[in-house]
Amino acid sequence: MNQPAPPFTTAPLAFTQLLSSTRRGARLARLLSVSQLRSWGAPQDLTERAEIVVAELAANAVLHGHLPGRSFRLTLGFEAPPGRLRIDVTDARGDRWPVVRPASAVPGAVLHAGGRGLSLVAAIADHWETLPHPPGGKTVRAELDSRA
Repeated sequence: MNQPAPPFTTAPLAFTQLLSSTRRGARLARLLSVSQLRSWGAPQDLTERAEIVVAELAANAVLHGHLPGRSFRLTLGFEAPPGRLRIDVTDARGDRWPVVRPASAVPGAVLHAGGRGLSLVAAIADHWETLPHPPGGKTVRAELDSRA
């Protein structure tokens, strides 16, 4: 039988900020995320993992999602009792979706300085995906659960 969903005992906490598509904006996204999660009393392990994920997603928004005059958006959603965090980074480039580069199987292959950020996000986050953000952008979403 179709039963109504139980009501939320607490509303998820939310934080949203528009940031400039610059290296400074990416750094600020990381710092603001850590500060906000600490103010919400998020577990330390979740905060540390989120710091890395936000740093990588914000850097990608600046490097690959930048359009002149357009900012990127950082959104955090935290449900305290289950210890669940959702990180959304939205940029203006809906035509360039992220791709995780596979590790090279060729011995002695040249290692590039960049291009491994999403592999790191995939390893740290419990789930991540890319969603269209109309009219022409995209949102990269990562979800983390507390390991406590």
